[in-house]
Amino acid sequence: MAGHGAGDGRSPPSPLEEPVARGSSRSLSRAHRRRATVRAAAALLLCGAAVPACASSSEHRPDRAASASARQSALQASAAAKKKAEKKAELARLLPGMPPPLDPHDLYAADGPGKLSRTVKDYPSRVYVPNTLSDTVSVIDPKKFKVVRTIQVGHQPQHVVPSWDLKTLWVNNDLGNTLTPINPANGRVGRPVDVHDPYNLYFTPDGKYAVVMASMDRALVFRDAHTMKVIKSVPVDCYGVNHADFSPDGRYFIVSCEFSGELLKVDTAKKKVIAKQRLPIAGAMPQDVKISPNGKTWYIADMVANGLWVLNGDTFGKPRLLPTGKGTHGLYVSRDSRSMYVSNRGEGTISVLSFKSGKLVRRWRLPGGGSPDMGGVSTDGKVLWLSGRYNAEVYAIDTRTGRLRARIPVGGGPHGLAVYPQPGRYSLGHTGIFR
Repeated sequence: MAGHGAGDGRSPPSPLEEPVARGSSRSLSRAHRRRATVRAAAALLLCGAAVPACASSSEHRPDRAASASARQSALQASAAAKKKAEKKAELARLLPGMPPPLDPHDLYAADGPGKLSRTVKDYPSRVYVPNTLSDTVSVIDPKKFKVVRTIQVGHQPQHVVPSWDLKTLWVNNDLGNTLTPINPANGRVGRPVDVHDPYNLYFTPDGKYAVVMASMDRALVFRDAHTMKVIKSVPVDCYGVNHADFSPDGRYFIVSCEFSGELLKVDTAKKKVIAKQRLPIAGAMPQDVKISPNGKTWYIADMVANGLWVLNGDTFGKPRLLPTGKGTHGLYVSRDSRSMYVSNRGEGTISVLSFKSGKLVRRWRLPGGGSPDMGGVSTDGKVLWLSGRYNAEVYAIDTRTGRLRARIPVGGGPHGLAVYPQPGRYSLGHTGIFR
């Protein structure tokens, strides 16, 4: 044992040293593996987290575009749904059966230059003039500016009124207690229809009823729009019902009473007077009634007040007076819905009102004077036609310059003349209120 130990000069390793050395090597290897595994896992985690951020922009541009497109589609769908709901609510407010307005901001959108409906597009263009003192209707060719025919009608014809369906012209023979029908397609005159005291005539927006302004009878008489059979007679306690116009939704209309200086508000569906007011001036004599294109303002001509009463029809509050000229009488909207022509019968002038400003912007004077009364605007909007009530003549006035283009002799006491055909889908009556 001693020789062996002295032979190499080293002590033999302890039985415990080698295992310790081997164990240290394995431990170190495991530590390296653990660190490598940790690094690999960390790398994987980093890579996984970085995928969305590190991916190329070309890979995710479609996702962003799709998201933006989806948002845009959602906004469009929401706007469409809102518009549809508003349209539905608007239709629900209308008098049942009436055609909805083409444009809620312009009641006269259907009345633009040349916008003739299929019903009337082939009718010959004529001006029909009722002569109250001659018991005739003078028919004028507007291109030739001359009378081409005279029709004998009933006693004291006051107005020529286009029917709701545009197919008939009704001559209101006030003292003759009849309506004379004229076919505007061929000029044929039909058999008179018995209607008592037809001073003026209107039609409800749904086309169901004619409303006779029975001035002397002091009544608003609702009749079948085609047969003229009485449906309901509504007594009124004012004097001289004569002119009217309807609200945008057709639910009510406002009537002028010329001999007592009053206005009536009438519920269309109920056929009932729901409000009345006296105009705030002694001796007021209201005439024609017209609503603004936006449906918010009403204008009532007054021959004694020499101007227009400006009224909020919904509230039916106290109106204010806008002076225009002596003997203010007829009101006619221009084809572009921007202006209204106001005839001042007592001084031979026509005032032009701007709907936008609510102010008078021009005044045209008839050379040599005259008595401009009732009428209408030509299909193209270039000529304003008015009867000369006390002068047995008709005036053709250029709407661009105010120049008198023609002065045409007719019968005695010409009154509510109708220019026909005119643009529009249906007629509310009088000498032609079209929508």
